[in-house]
Amino acid sequence: MTVSPDEVMIQPGGKPTMFMAIMMFGEGGVDILYPDPGFPIYRSMIEFTGANPIPVPIREENGFAFSAEETLKLITPRTRLLIINSPANPTGGVTPKSEVDKLVAGLEQWPDVCMLSDEIYDHMVYDGEQHVCLLSYPSIRDRLVLLNGWSKTYAMTGWRLGYAVWPGKLYDYARKLAVNLHSCVNASAQYAGLAALTGPQDEVVKMVEEFDKRRKVVVEGLNKLPGVTCATPKGAFYAFPNIKRTGWQAKPLANALLDDAGVAIIGGPDFGILGEGYVRLSYANSTENIRKALERMGEFLSSRKAA
Repeated sequence: MTVSPDEVMIQPGGKPTMFMAIMMFGEGGVDILYPDPGFPIYRSMIEFTGANPIPVPIREENGFAFSAEETLKLITPRTRLLIINSPANPTGGVTPKSEVDKLVAGLEQWPDVCMLSDEIYDHMVYDGEQHVCLLSYPSIRDRLVLLNGWSKTYAMTGWRLGYAVWPGKLYDYARKLAVNLHSCVNASAQYAGLAALTGPQDEVVKMVEEFDKRRKVVVEGLNKLPGVTCATPKGAFYAFPNIKRTGWQAKPLANALLDDAGVAIIGGPDFGILGEGYVRLSYANSTENIRKALERMGEFLSSRKAA
């Protein structure tokens, strides 16, 4: 797989790419499809442009992978952009190649629908799963915008260094729009990014191995909590447990755990209209702190009933 130099744009963080893509395709009267539950800025940016946000359901019964069949049924002549995120925030879901193959094949019937693939967690997969890069499908390369960066793989959060791969026919428009969104990445961050890409990758492997250990602690601990079940996430560093049997609504539970138990989680509705009944936990913390948090959550749920 090769990428033309004039298709790649280095920029601060990943969000400017997302803003540019959605602004480029969004306007009144058009539809933009986005994953739900998903990164909250997808929907807010779609609404900002005046386009109609159409949620693509990300369901627990599918392992929090998108369903190609369900996604394709949502496309209409009004659809202009489809946003995909795998491995996914907030669910940790990884969409298997078989579903991606079906989606790409189905998109042949919709040649005017472009795609934005958010692949920021591409190195963080577990249990033998393989990340599927959308650039590996030649049939959609002329309508695909790929988003990635250094913040997750190289733990460079705050350095605001990311990149996008644009189709050649859209690159000039994106470059001109980018001037109004950000300035140049500082030189030290560029050198650090270059060193990360071209240097040894041993530390990346070690980091993912450590996340894998924490992931197992989180899943095992969550499934022991009263009224909680947790599907095993296959990617990223998030778990998205089902809390429906606790009797709590997601956001009141998240608020109460923070105020009364000192545990910070996020209620599922903050990630979309289909997020009720779930909460998000990050295991980008030490195993010791994760165990403390799970213990506090267990004590809370054992002693407190939903209001």
